Amino acid sequence: MISGKWKITMLYHIGKDGTMRFNEIRRVFPKITHKVLTTQLRELEEDGLLHREVYPEVPPRVEYTITERGKSLMPIIDSMYEWGQKHMKYYTEEVMVEQ
Repeated sequence: MISGKWKITMLYHIGKDGTMRFNEIRRVFPKITHKVLTTQLRELEEDGLLHREVYPEVPPRVEYTITERGKSLMPIIDSMYEWGQKHMKYYTEEVMVEQ
């Protein structure tokens, strides 16, 4: 469900920021292609981790919110983030030594 380069960070940002529109998500991930973003969001929706709301407006407005199932992953994602913060220095130093 959360495999893929972007899914965990998408859940993290949508979970922390609340409802996000498609273009807001694109701004958070400027290096992601439109196709990959769409695919990853659809997969998260299919797995019940995100809710996608389409408003019948011109231009169309699409908003994503995290579901209860997605919220249940947030403590795990937060723990992974904290672990990364604590160990980032170690990996940064290791990479610098190898170069």
